[in-house]
Amino acid sequence: MKKEVKDTIITELGQKIQEFPHFYLVDVTGLDAEKTSNLRRKCFKSEIKMVVVKNTLLHKAFEASDIDFSELYGSLKGTTAVLFTNTANVPAKLLKEYEKEGVPSLKAAYAEESFYVGADKLAELASLKSKNEVIAEIVALLQSPAKNVLSALQSGGNTIHGVLKTLGERPE
Repeated sequence: MKKEVKDTIITELGQKIQEFPHFYLVDVTGLDAEKTSNLRRKCFKSEIKMVVVKNTLLHKAFEASDIDFSELYGSLKGTTAVLFTNTANVPAKLLKEYEKEGVPSLKAAYAEESFYVGADKLAELASLKSKNEVIAEIVALLQSPAKNVLSALQSGGNTIHGVLKTLGERPE
């Protein structure tokens, strides 16, 4: 491979690392053509960008980045595919489907500004909540007390109305 081509690939990988806030390093060694094609389709449907890369080029892209990815350098062995995503837990949920087969297996991940190294971190990554899920939970928690106050006020208003109506209908 010519140096110009390598430089182009490193630059493209660097752009993807900046574009996507989360990525997973996955070992796809045991996948045949059909299974790889199926994995790519599932990634596309889940809005995951899958790229098979040379480890040395990815290492150079990491070095060129503003973020220190040195924790991931040890994972750059064998065949590596990078799953780029905007939602941290989506690739982990996708990889859990393949957990019984063992392929593809998680090497490492960078999600929610944290490093996860090793296949044993897959369950932890799958349980991460996305930004939208956290916001929805916070909104639900904030709405709950307000709804309780409103229902108490409404039921109290009905009680007072009932008492006043009874008193008004009572003969003197």
